[in-house]
Amino acid sequence: MHDNEQSSSRSAVFRQAITEFIDERRDTKLNGLSDEKAAEVAAKYDYDVWLESAAKRVSQIQAVTHITKATHPDAKGSSLYVSPKSLPERLEVGTHVLGDDYAEDVVGNAAALDVYKFLKLEVDGKRLIEWFQQNDTDAIAALHSDEGKAAAWAESFKELIRPVQNLASHVMAKQVYWCAADDPTDNAGFHLLQPLFSSPLAHAVHSEVNDARFGEVNKAARQARSKKQPHDGVYKVYTNVAVRKLGGTKPQNISQLNSERGGVNYLLASAPPQWTREWSRSPLNTDTSLNQFFKLREARDLFRKLVKLLKSDPNAIMETRQKREAIEQALGQSLAAYGAELQAEMEPGWTRDAACRLPLCEKIWLDQARATLPIREEYRKDDEAFLRAFEWKDWPDEVASLFANQVNARLIADGLPVGDAEHAHWAKQAIVNAAWPATIQRRAIKANKEVANV
Repeated sequence: MHDNEQSSSRSAVFRQAITEFIDERRDTKLNGLSDEKAAEVAAKYDYDVWLESAAKRVSQIQAVTHITKATHPDAKGSSLYVSPKSLPERLEVGTHVLGDDYAEDVVGNAAALDVYKFLKLEVDGKRLIEWFQQNDTDAIAALHSDEGKAAAWAESFKELIRPVQNLASHVMAKQVYWCAADDPTDNAGFHLLQPLFSSPLAHAVHSEVNDARFGEVNKAARQARSKKQPHDGVYKVYTNVAVRKLGGTKPQNISQLNSERGGVNYLLASAPPQWTREWSRSPLNTDTSLNQFFKLREARDLFRKLVKLLKSDPNAIMETRQKREAIEQALGQSLAAYGAELQAEMEPGWTRDAACRLPLCEKIWLDQARATLPIREEYRKDDEAFLRAFEWKDWPDEVASLFANQVNARLIADGLPVGDAEHAHWAKQAIVNAAWPATIQRRAIKANKEVANV
């Protein structure tokens, strides 16, 4: 009798947790509805009604670790669930390093994601899906008083994690022909491989990079390093990090974890180190960093190509436009790379140096980490002005305008007539990294004007 009472009490704990979950979702849905509509919606959140619906809808989603849609949102191939511990141990960093500490992802109908949230509800130290997988009698009994119905629902919920019956690739999936024979001219000696995106690994990298950038512990270490003060801890920094956005405005269409990251997936730098510099460590004692930018070999070469093209007075045809746009876009990308490299190389707060005469917009562009530093009492006015301009977000447009001024001035010096229309066009090409704390690329407002072809 004692065992029965204990089991009944434990089952009640499960039922209480499930009830609270369903009630919370119901209350959210009822907010702002009329009485008539509220009664209609509330009926769908009756305990038995909602669980029966969830048991039917769970087939619309699937727990996975490796997803196809990260390669292309229209890829229809198979996504897989592969436990990191089941993967071969290698020296390189990969999904296998996650062990038991990894986040599962979910793909499928975004309208059924509430079922996934239900199944990852923790009760007594484990998620519901784990209790169902272990055929826990108390967890199953909490679903329904009818043992048969409760068991059927539990079986349905266990299908969240299921093997793929028929593996399939897709024309939109990434595919690689791998030579498995000794003779590379033998077309039959190749395996067709489909690399899959590891969502748990991407999620772990995202968490690590965000902690280094915005975490309070690392922020304290960064400030101590900036002030050259002792600090009992490790200072972590990731430089030259790129961002790959998945899913556009609808990151949930890729997967649940991708949605939680807002579609942001970090790419770590894989370029070889640069052992030589083309410029001094910082643009101090100059009125604009753009003078330094246009001294770079890549910027110089691109500008010469632009001048040569414009002076050739080419015909206003598609080929001419494509050549000009390619040069302009490359010049804008070089500007972005210059800003990103200088930010990565310099210590936060370097623009506080008395020798820094840059315009405020350029200071913000090239020293965005300064916004995280504490205000200096003796320079409170300057530091507060920096923060206000930083938050106002006009500075990317101002940098783009200064860039356009430089291009116009240099073209005039080369004997080419330019004016306001060209200024607006050059400003449009300026890619300015307006990123702290989120990576955003802004274009100058003036760039909306129409500009005639060459």
